[in-house]
Amino acid sequence: MTQHSENSSYREKLIEHLFVAELLKQSWLHHRCELDIAKPEVDSTGYDLIGESNGVIRHIQLKTAKIGSTTKNQKIHIKLAEKPSGCVVWIYFNEESMELGPFYFYGANAGSQIHNFSELKVAKHTKGNKSGFKAERANIRVIPKHHFTKIESIEEIYNQLFRTK
Repeated sequence: MTQHSENSSYREKLIEHLFVAELLKQSWLHHRCELDIAKPEVDSTGYDLIGESNGVIRHIQLKTAKIGSTTKNQKIHIKLAEKPSGCVVWIYFNEESMELGPFYFYGANAGSQIHNFSELKVAKHTKGNKSGFKAERANIRVIPKHHFTKIESIEEIYNQLFRTK
């Protein structure tokens, strides 16, 4: 086992903190320190962070994958579609240096709601019951990677999240 598999919860929190720190740095350098970040106490409605900048409020679901990962989709809670400017940021990271990027974005323009998830495939539980049956997870949808937009830099992801058109 590697440190990445043994300490995956630690790694997930580390990446979240690195991402928030990079967003705050962008705000410091280029956006007059106007970014506010909040976290829900419970992750039950599909988002990990709430960010507000430039009059835009984003409910952000974070997903991660190491560079070179073959992950082809992500599972997202349908309640994310009810949130103002709800979106998903899929963060790729370098396993050795823990540097972040590229990023993949799924969501609408700032100020608009994400589209309805009704046409997306319903996710199934990863483990089957004693008969091997994998039940559907009614509130979770599968979003293929090709539905995401690739974004190379933290500056670009900041702009994608908080610029208004």
